Amino acid sequence: MDADTFREAVESEKRTELERLGSSKLLLALTGADLSDESVYAAAAHSEHAARETFAAWADDESDADVAEAFDAVADQEREHYDRVAANLPDDFEPVDGGPLHEFLRGLDETVPRVAAGLVGRGLVSVRTHRQVIGYFVNEADTTGADLFRELRAETEESLATGLELLSERCEHDDDWERARGPAEYVIQVAYDDYAGSLDELGIEPKPLC
Repeated sequence: MDADTFREAVESEKRTELERLGSSKLLLALTGADLSDESVYAAAAHSEHAARETFAAWADDESDADVAEAFDAVADQEREHYDRVAANLPDDFEPVDGGPLHEFLRGLDETVPRVAAGLVGRGLVSVRTHRQVIGYFVNEADTTGADLFRELRAETEESLATGLELLSERCEHDDDWERARGPAEYVIQVAYDDYAGSLDELGIEPKPLC
């Protein structure tokens, strides 16, 4: 197995969850069905802030120097993402930290599971979130908002690619890749369960209509 087949394997195994996370219902779950510009920006800001906290903590205690450097770079990127998103929110906006996805990530203490779950698994979820946010602003004819999240999505794809590269340098055998798959796939499941639970509270079925 290599980096490309690893990504393909994770996406194939979690195809249903990723497809639903990439559906138009995602923003309903993230905003509590309040589809306003402020609510969409706020949901994105909460996510960027939580990610910054996770990667900054990992950078501080990661023993692999190259991985620690990568985590630090992602923390800086997420801080910049937060600042760019929060610029569209009221001055008194306060981000909320945590959530099930980051609770799971922060419980990881080994290098490969952190890379697999934090950079790859979470990255696969994040690019789908950005896609839905882009679609929202396109529908609102807000080119500034759409362009902002296109840029954030592209930078998240770069972080995902970094994660795959780091895994390729640390997974020497197929057994190593298989052990990395578990955390990558599980973080997607955590994100999906949170999404489905939020929709359930709103009385909305997470499965697509046939």
